[in-house]
This record gives sequence, C-alpha cells and structure tokens, in this order.
Amino acid sequence: MHCLTRLPSLSCRIYAILLSPSFASLLPQARPQAATAMRLLHFDELERPILTDFRSKSIPPYAILSHRWSDSEVLIEDVSNGIYKKKEDGYRKLRFCAGQAAKDGLQYSWIDTCCIDRWDNNERSRAINSMFQWYRNAARCYVFLSDVSLTAVTETATAPCSDWEAAFCASAWFNRGWTLQELIAPVSVEFFSREGQRIGDKASLEQLIHSTTGIRLEALRGSPLDQFSTSERMRWAENRTTTEEEDIVYCLLGLLGISMPITYGEGQESARRRLQAEISANGSAPSIIPFSRNESFVGRELQLAELEAKLFSNEQTTTRLAIVGPGGTGKSQLALEVAHRARLNNKDCSVFWMDATDTDSLYQSYASVAQKSNIPGCEDEQADIKQVVKRCVAAISARQCLLILDNAEGTTVRPSGLSSSSEAAPLADFLPHSKLCSVIFTTTESNTAEALAPRNVTALHELTPDTALRMLQNRLTTPLSDAEQQEAMHLLEELSYLPLAVVQAAACMNTSGMTVQQYQAELAEHKAAVPEYSDDSCEAEVRESGLRKTVAATLSLSISQIRQSNAIAADYLFLAACVDRNDISLDLLEAASRQAREDAIKVLDRYALITRRPAVSALDVHRLVHYALRKSMEAEGRLQEWIQRTVSQLLRVFPNDDHSNRSKWRRLLPHARYVLSHTQRDDDKERLDLARKCAMALYSDGQYNRAEKLQVEVMQTSKRVLGDEHPDTLTSIANLASTYMKQGRWSKAEKLEVEVMKTSKRVLGDEHPHTLTSTANLASTYRNQGRWGEAEKLEVEAMKTKKRVLGDEHPSTLISIANLASTYWNQGRWGEAEKLNVEVMQTRKRVLGDEHPDTLTSIANLASTYRNQGRWVEAEKLQVQDMETTKRVLGDEHPDTLLSIANLASTYRNQGRWGKAEKLEVEVMKTSKRVLGDEHPHTLTSTANLASTYRDQGRWVEAEKLEVEVMQTRKRVLGDEHPHTLTSIANLASTYRNQGRWGEAEKLEVEVMQTRKRVLGDEHPHTLLSIANLASTYRNQGRWVEAEKLNVEVMKTSKRVLGDEHPDTLTSIANLASTYWRQGRWDEAEKLNVEVMKTSKRVLGDEHPHTLTSIANLASTYWRQGRWDEAEKLNVEVMQTRTRVLGNEHPSTLTSTANLASTYRNQGRWDEAEKLEVEVMQTRKRVLGDEHPSTLTSMHNLAYTLWSKSRHIEAIALIEICFQLRRKVLGEQHPDAQLSLKALNGWRGDAREEQ
Repeated sequence: MHCLTRLPSLSCRIYAILLSPSFASLLPQARPQAATAMRLLHFDELERPILTDFRSKSIPPYAILSHRWSDSEVLIEDVSNGIYKKKEDGYRKLRFCAGQAAKDGLQYSWIDTCCIDRWDNNERSRAINSMFQWYRNAARCYVFLSDVSLTAVTETATAPCSDWEAAFCASAWFNRGWTLQELIAPVSVEFFSREGQRIGDKASLEQLIHSTTGIRLEALRGSPLDQFSTSERMRWAENRTTTEEEDIVYCLLGLLGISMPITYGEGQESARRRLQAEISANGSAPSIIPFSRNESFVGRELQLAELEAKLFSNEQTTTRLAIVGPGGTGKSQLALEVAHRARLNNKDCSVFWMDATDTDSLYQSYASVAQKSNIPGCEDEQADIKQVVKRCVAAISARQCLLILDNAEGTTVRPSGLSSSSEAAPLADFLPHSKLCSVIFTTTESNTAEALAPRNVTALHELTPDTALRMLQNRLTTPLSDAEQQEAMHLLEELSYLPLAVVQAAACMNTSGMTVQQYQAELAEHKAAVPEYSDDSCEAEVRESGLRKTVAATLSLSISQIRQSNAIAADYLFLAACVDRNDISLDLLEAASRQAREDAIKVLDRYALITRRPAVSALDVHRLVHYALRKSMEAEGRLQEWIQRTVSQLLRVFPNDDHSNRSKWRRLLPHARYVLSHTQRDDDKERLDLARKCAMALYSDGQYNRAEKLQVEVMQTSKRVLGDEHPDTLTSIANLASTYMKQGRWSKAEKLEVEVMKTSKRVLGDEHPHTLTSTANLASTYRNQGRWGEAEKLEVEAMKTKKRVLGDEHPSTLISIANLASTYWNQGRWGEAEKLNVEVMQTRKRVLGDEHPDTLTSIANLASTYRNQGRWVEAEKLQVQDMETTKRVLGDEHPDTLLSIANLASTYRNQGRWGKAEKLEVEVMKTSKRVLGDEHPHTLTSTANLASTYRDQGRWVEAEKLEVEVMQTRKRVLGDEHPHTLTSIANLASTYRNQGRWGEAEKLEVEVMQTRKRVLGDEHPHTLLSIANLASTYRNQGRWVEAEKLNVEVMKTSKRVLGDEHPDTLTSIANLASTYWRQGRWDEAEKLNVEVMKTSKRVLGDEHPHTLTSIANLASTYWRQGRWDEAEKLNVEVMQTRTRVLGNEHPSTLTSTANLASTYRNQGRWDEAEKLEVEVMQTRKRVLGDEHPSTLTSMHNLAYTLWSKSRHIEAIALIEICFQLRRKVLGEQHPDAQLSLKALNGWRGDAREEQ
C-alpha cells in the first residue's frame, strides 16, 4: 500500500495573476514523485559499498581491477539491493580492491562486475568501447590472480625459478584475450595472489612477463603503441583465448586505436576481415557496417544490379530505395552486399548501417554515426538525442552517403518496449534531404516499401533453384558430389528455396553430420507432422503459410537433433517461444553453471536458430522460427506448460520497482507482458505475482495507463481467487487507487480507498498498520481535491493512533505527522506545519541518521515550509544540504536527487537568481530525459520548470516552445483532462498573457476553467485559480465587469471553502481590489487592500513576501488618489524591508524602489525620482539583462522623469531605445511597446512645436 511521505513542492506550476506592480500569487506546487561516464566504487564509513556516477563530472583518481570472472561475482544490482555479501568470492574481490586502493591513497576503484549496468544496453556498448581508455587512465591496476596461491612472496624477478614463479607464469590470466589490454594500457600494474598478497608489479616482473607473453620489454615499459607495427600488436594476442571467438579480434581494438561495431555471431574470421578493412580504410570517408561481407552471398544478381544503378540517381533530393520480401528471403543480405560494394568502389562515400526496428535502436545507431563522424556534442551523454540526430542528419546531407535502414516496418518508427513511454517517430525525421545521399530500406511490408520509396521497390521472392544450390554449397562444410547435388535440388524444392530454411538445413547437416539424403528423409517425416497454418485463400496468406510450414519443418528436425545432444538447449528454445523474440536475457535461461548455459547457447547458434548477442548477454529468435516454435508446442499441447514455467522463471528474475532496478525491469517488461498476454489461466498465484510486479514497475516508470490495465486485472483476480477481504486483495485495490490518483481521477481513487479503509477496519481492526495506511491514503486523496478539513480529520486520527500503538518514533508515526504537516502547509498554516516538520526531522535524524532517505525527505519538507514563508536563506541552506547528501547517498540520477536539485532551483528562482536556477533546471531536465525518458511525468515537470524560469526572465519565445512541447506531450500521454495537462495549458496561457496575446490566452484559460469545473468541481483550488487567471486576462483587456464578476465569485468561494485567512483567499481579495483599482473605485479598493494587509501581517508576519505585496498594493491605491505622503510612507517601508530580507538586487526589491520613485515623480520630486530610477535600471541591466521586460519598464519610467525635467533630447533618445527593444522583444503590438511608441510620437510632436 502507498502512503504519501513527501510534501508537495516542485511540479508544474500554475501561475496566478499579476495584481499590480508587485502583487502575484502562486498555487502551492506538487512535488513530483528521478569522456564516457564512469561509475566508481568506494566503501562508506559503515563499510557499505557505494557506487557514484561521474557522468559530466571530473573523474577522480581511481584504481582498477583486472581479474577473471567466476560464477559468484557481485553485480550492480547486488550493490543497489544490499545483497552483495551473499556472493562471497565476488565480495572478497571488492574488499580486496577497495582495501588496496585505500593503502595507496585512492578513495575510488573500478571493477567491471559491479560498475557497469549490464541491463542497460547503451551503457554496456559504451563501456566496451571505453575499456582501454579506462585502464589507461587508472592510477593503479591490480591484477587479482585467483589461480595463484602464495604462502610467502619474495618480490624479485631475478631469483631462481621457484614454485610461485611457475604458478605465476602458468596463470590463466596470461592466456585470456581481454587481459592483454589490461596488461598494456595502465602505467602501473601490480599482481596479487588469491590471498591478496602482493607478488610484484609490471616493472619488477617484466622479465617473467616478457618470457610468458612474448611482448617486448619496451611495450611493457609504456612506450607509445605506435612505435610497434600493427602486425606485431596483433601477434600479442595469437596464443590467447576468449569465451567468444570474435573477442580475440575485438580485444585488439584499443591496442590498434580502431573503433568498429561489436557484432557477436559473425565469427572470428569475419571479425578479422572487418578489422583489416578498418585498418585499410584509414583516410576514407567514415563508415559503419556492423557485419562483414558475406563471402557466401550468391544470387540476386539482377536485383543487385538494379539497386546499384539507382544509387544517387535523384538529382533533386535523397534517392530512396526499398527491398521488400517475406521474412527469411535475404533482404538484409542483399542490402549488406550493396553496402560493401558501395564502400569498396567509392572511398569518398560514407556507408552507415542503421537498425530501424524501433526508436531506441535507431537513436542508438545515429549516436554511433555521430561519434564516428565527430559530430559536435555527441560525446555529451546528457545531450538531447533528438538534437544529436538533427545535427547528424545535417552533416550527412553535406557529403555523399549511403544509409541502410534495416527492418523498417511502417512510415513511423515504433516505440521501444524498453522506454518508459517513448512515442513513435516519423521515419522522415531520420532521413537526409540531399541529392548526395541515398537510403535503402528493408521491410516485409509492400505498402511500407511503396510509401517509403515510390517506384523504387525491389521485391524478393524465393531463390532460383541454381542460386539456392550455390547458397547451400557455400554453407556446407563438406563439398557436394555430383550425385549429392541432384539430391540437393530435390531438398531445396522441399525447402521452398527459402534462404532462411537453406541456412538452417546447412547448419543442421554440418552440426549433426547428416548427408543430404539423410536430411531429406528426416525432413519428410517432420514436414508431415507440421500442422497446417492457414486456410485463407488469399494468395499472400497461402504463400506466407507455406514459408512458415517450411521453417517449422526444418526447426522440428533441428530440435530433434538438439535434444539428443543437449536437452538444455532445446529447453531454451521452448522458453524463448513464450517471451518476446527480441533481446531475450540470458538471466532467463537456467543452467547448472555459466559454462553449461554457454554450451547450450552455442549449440543453438550452430544450428542457426538464434542470433547471439553476447555484448548485452542476450539472444534473438527469428520471427518465423518464433512463430513455428509456438505453433508446434501448441499442437503438442505443451505451450501452456512452458508458459507456466516461463512465468516462474520471470518471477524469479524480475526485480522490485526500486529506481536502481529501472534498466533491468525495462528490458524484462516486454517479456513479462508477452507471457502474461498469452496465459490462459489468470488464477495462478505466480502469474498474479508477476502481473503485480509488472504493474508496480510500470507505475514507477510513470506509465500509468499501462499500470492501470494490469492493476485492474490483479484486483479482479485477487477478489475472485483470494476473496474481497484478503490483505493482498486490499493491497491491489490500494495500488489501483494510487494509479487513479496519479491520473488525476480522484473520485475513482476515493471510492476505492474508502472501500479499503472500511474493509480494513472491519477485518483487521481500527489500529492495524494497514488500516492506518488506508486512512492516510484516503486523506491524501482528499488533500489533492482541496478537501483539507476532511484530510486533516483523518490525518489527526491516524497520527494519534500510531503514536499510541506504534510509539512516537516509529517510521509510520513520523510519516503520519509529515502528512498532517502537508495538509497544514496547503492551508497556509505554515507555523503549525513548520512545528511538525521540525519534530519529524529531528526525530528522524536521531533514530534513522542524518543520511537516511526519510530524514532527507523531512529536511526537504521543512525547507519547503520556509520557502512558502519567504525565508529564502533558511530554505536554501536546507536544500543545499538535502541535495548534496542525496547525491552522495542515492546517486546523481536518483529521482529524489533530481527532486532536491529542482527544489533548490525553485528557491533560487524565488530569489530572482535566475541564472543559477536555469543551470540546475537544465541539468534536471537533461538527466530526466536520459534516465526516465522524454515522456515521463517527472521529465515533463522539469521541462515546465525550465520554461517557467525562461518566462520569469522575459524569454517568451523559449518559454513558449517548451510549454507547447509539454502541453502536447501531456495531452497525448496523460489525456486532455489530466491535472498536469491543464496546468501546462494554464502555463502556456500565462506566457501568452505576458506577451499581450490576450485572445490566445483567454481561449486557453476558458478551456482550463471549464474542464476543471467539470472534472474537479466548482470549488477546487485549481478551479478557482483558473477563474482568477481568466479574470486577470479580462482585466488586462479592460473588460472590468466580466473581471469583477469572476473575482467576486473566486473571493466568496475561497472564503467559504478555504477560510478568511487562507493565502489563496487573501490573493482573491487582492485581485478584486485590483479590478476596483483599475476602474477608479478607490474607496472599495482601499478597503479590501487594508483588509488583506492587516490579515497578512497577523497570519504571515510583517516581513512575509505576500504581506509586503499587500502593503505595496495599498500604497498604489493611495498613489492613485493623490495621497502621496501615505503612499510614500508605505513604499519606503516595503523597500527597506525587502532590501533587508531579500537583498538590494532581488526583483521585488527593485519593484518597490521603482514604486517609490513613481511616488516621488508624481510629487514633482524629480531629482529623487531620477536617482532611484537610474539605480533600478542599472541594476536590472546587470542582473536581468538589457532586454528583460522589467529592465525596459525602468527605462520607460526614467524617460518620463527626464521629460518631466525638460531634458527632452535625453528623454526622446531613451524612449526611442525603449520602444525599439520592446518591439524586438515583445512585438510591436504588445501594449507596452504601443505605450512607448505613443510617448515617442507625442514627445517628438511637442519638441517640433517648441522649435
């Protein structure tokens, strides 16, 4: 069950109306619910391992561990989840490395097992490419030799050969491929036995190392690698071995200074050919082709010639070509041959292979192209990938380039299953527009091919018999005799001349040792057993059905052979059939040992049934193979059995919804959702538990609509299987209610929470912890609806009961106190809120410690209360402490860390320190986009906050661009009526209002008001705020009657619902006073302003920002009545207090100074007015910038004072500058620009008359 634990703070902010030169109000803000970067390890004072991400930071000196992996390594998730001690061998390595680093004066260390998030494919890819540099940059490298044991070590390399020397030289570490760069790259390499005893270093043991490895002493001593020939460096790896055959080539990349894609499954020879091609291509145009040229490629000569002839044929724009055909017909192989020929025949032509399967894959492809092409900004991991793509497309368009977009399905790129809520993207956004460029798409869809490349579609069908025979011969390891070739022709006919089937048949014969005749006989038996797939008479369906049956037959035969040699491998196939066919993590494949699992996977690879992806510890299954597997299992009645086994396995691997597991659950979610959608039984406990885990992960990832669907299912099943009153059923109802609350569907949430609370009271009793939690959840929903009286009543009840039952210091008791403080906070009862927040913070510090996340939450809540009281310095101090501690304890990218940064930015913004605020908000937005995704609610909140800072600085265009982006995304992701969507519409309206675009602002504000009335009700605080905003727009248009009517409505409702002294009520009274003021109804305005001022002083204090605003508003009313002395007295009071509390340069202080100057000017005290106005203008220029609207206002005011002093030439010159800048910044039709223009024209006319 969920219970609110943090105060609302920084979310999308709705801005209330500008009431006079200095009165504004804000709705209390809801707090959102987070060279190549290195992650380094250190142990804290409690001896706990802590991982710190140094992305975009200066990397401190560190030690690095070189070792061989065992079956008991500590992984990143083990550190995050605190279970690292269970892996004894791995934990011993961590302790050894950290301890040795400490002895050498190093705080940090890097160990590949736990410093790389292996579930994040992008991170793993970057890490592989950065590994050589990481070892080179290490201050110390410790080699942990697990197969060398010492009782006593003599640190000398000149002594006679002893037992330890023999063991050292025989260590498997010297035979492994990847340890080669770990020996060469670091300056300092020290060797340790498995007991942690130091054997020696690279210098003292150089003779032994030289004799063992054959590497020249100069290389061991750190001579530059370019002093050694390429062939010599490649020979250093000749006698080494690797788990993956390709790694014997890939481990040389750093030593040779080569960057090329890692493509496991291509084989050692293919990888070596690609490496040689990269070496030979030095000086050629940059290219990325992740697969070597297929030496066995045959056939398709006509199609190949057709494609080559059409390349770069469009003289106007990019030439688009498409290759279309059913799965398994060799589309990618044909495109690959075109790519290699283009690169071979034209050294000036770049060739880039792009994976268009989904948005994430295509973005990653472009990131690789950007890096290869040295596109500026591509190395910054915080860079917006969409902007990187744009820069990349622009760079590609400027030179001759061939792009291969493989696996394009549709004219839009589908969202990735791994992203939180990534959207489909038009494929056109990823394409260059230049006659220098050509693009080849591969697709299985004819309509897609026609849409992408009209009249330039190359259709592939099955191979011709002769071509198919050549393909088979090229794939077989044993040449065919003439007689066998005749038999092969019959076999190929049975295989429908389908390239995929030919490849699988050849693989089966190679691995099993069968002859063509034997294979054909076996195939006939298996083909007879394959069920019919389709009775559809459609020609395309019949043809597709035939291809599926062919693949099913070859698959069945291969499985029968696999079962005889490796039953585990066959089981892996059956499990793969029950999950999504792409990115199947090896963690889902159970085995007695890692080696047993690897052996089984290699068997499947030899039979050409999978695509291995060792770089990300995963495998893929071809679409037709996946389909055939499921059909055969279904026909045998085994599918549901295997689905159940798969559910069990996924449940074992699937993590909880903690932020640290985000990359893991994102990769597993597509598989879990796939298996859940194909399960016939929904009453199984394991299936229910998996569905619950998935729902919680989706909820944590901000995917509320997807979470809701699963939570409804979990709730209904729980009710049916466990009963309405079972604790798990109540939890499922509470979780669904929590999702409804996140969606802003408070009525639905309330209904469920009332049900849970009543049932809990009846079944568990009034004082049971679950009952109290349900009460707190219902109170939270009341609070979100602005029903603070009801919320307070429940929270006081929960708090008192918890104190009595659990004790004053129990964590749940402290949460209930914090919740009550939050309700006080929302009612503007800041003194009471502060008292409770201080109590919670002090207790948590004493009980939990200063760095516990709950303690940090209480510090943030207290800071928020200070901020709302205008106590900026105290708030800032606590927020800096919160931010720094959160970064250290939770990491830079944790959602709570991002929240603490955003809160500090909010305080800076309230102090007018916009540069500091902007810097932090940009940081939060970029990190949120990278970690959570572009459409995550927290990301959108951070974007809205940045837009608000732009708006405060008068940067309307930048603000509007971000606000439109946020509004459109929220409409698509959350829906038109979600509270956050309405907030973003209101923010955009505010930006329009600030630009004088009253019509556009009014249209949006009416929309927001009407929707809130319908969804939230007439009396909800957000509804009242939207009415006030619309009234403000009417007032700015001079529509006084309409504005007054709305202001009166808001004031009366606020008094009734919130109370006479609530800050929002006082704001509504001030707004009505402002409307009276604009109509010249001074007595009525004065009466209301005096009421607001007196109440503010009593409730908020004399120095609260709102109190000072109310005094300024009253001064303004006196000013309009010509009561200069009274106005002056109040203006001086406000200015002096703001100067003392906020500082000389705070925007509010400058406003009060300008107001006092205006009072002097109206009294004819020109010199005093001019002095203050010059001071304000100069300060605003320095602090806000020359073109900020407030700076231009001060310039306009000073010009008027100069004119009043008859300094006409200076006044005209200044007002002309003011007009030009206002026209540039605000637009010529903006009221302020028109006001300056009117003055300019009038003064020029008067000056001419004087002449």
